[in-house]
Amino acid sequence: MENVIRQCIGIDCGMKEHVASFSRMYADLRVEYVSTLTIPNGPGGFVKLSKWIRKLMDPSMPCQFVLEATGVYHETLACFLTEKGWPVSVVLPNRAKYFSKTLTVKTVNDKVSSQTLAAMGLEKKLDVWSPPDPIYNQLRQLTRERDQLKAESTQIKCQLHAEESGAWPNKSSIKRMNQRLSLIERQVEEVETSIREVVAESPEIDQAVRRMTSIVGVGMLTAVTVLAETNGFNLVRNKKQLVSYAGLDVVERTSGISVRGRSRISHRGNRYLRKCLYFPAMTAARHSNDHKALYNRLISKHGIAMKAAVAVQRKLLVMMYAIWKNGTIYDPNYESKKQQNELGQTRRPALTELA
Repeated sequence: MENVIRQCIGIDCGMKEHVASFSRMYADLRVEYVSTLTIPNGPGGFVKLSKWIRKLMDPSMPCQFVLEATGVYHETLACFLTEKGWPVSVVLPNRAKYFSKTLTVKTVNDKVSSQTLAAMGLEKKLDVWSPPDPIYNQLRQLTRERDQLKAESTQIKCQLHAEESGAWPNKSSIKRMNQRLSLIERQVEEVETSIREVVAESPEIDQAVRRMTSIVGVGMLTAVTVLAETNGFNLVRNKKQLVSYAGLDVVERTSGISVRGRSRISHRGNRYLRKCLYFPAMTAARHSNDHKALYNRLISKHGIAMKAAVAVQRKLLVMMYAIWKNGTIYDPNYESKKQQNELGQTRRPALTELA
């Protein structure tokens, strides 16, 4: 019998059903797709899946589960597998898509997608997923609800302005729009009150938010949104990974002498993080000396205000992570002290030689 070195199950998740494929990798790095199973998305289907898994997998070696993040339809299954003690990895759809392009398969359906995820788990080293902390999950739901309410409010205000500015405004339509605006404003206040109550229930989060808001431009809602969207910076190993998760990492497209694409941010990340950091970055660029210097230096270099704003956003995010990790507060004189220390260290050897 050939030597099996790895085994993996890829699951393509959908609203009504999931498609799972079991695969093995042998010592010669050959991948074999053993079996495929379609189950309904529910407790009965999960029980059927667990029986199928135990029948096929080798208990003497770990079995990796790879799920594609499909809205919220993968979350219940991921929690079920985690409770069973099986390692689960959740990959973004764009990552699975780009990996599938490296394979020879051209057909795209649920079965092929599950087999692609299984092959990805066999060939790649993926991070193990863990369920979000209940309090961070609750804060994420509340901050996203507030964001949706604000978007609805902006849309209605634009419609109201257009209706009032017309030649024949409809008074009943204007009245209903104002009523919807009043309702949304009350709901926004209720959501913000709920956010403050949840933060106050956890002393750790409350202290972290107080430290983060010591940064010029960062308010309570911004700090809570960052903590909620990163699950309290869980699984964040370094600032580079955090910047990439937010989609603020710079990508470059160049090849030889013919391709010279402009550098830009990837946008392949959490859009809620980017959105919540924009106005704090603008405030910091006006009222913080360090961020103002960074913003003005980049403006004088290329004259593109948005690129300078993105740089400030990235710096704010990294500073919030550093404050969370080190348990400190923001020091507005940190950069000047750092430069003085570096200048002092470079001068000491010269003074020693002269002595």
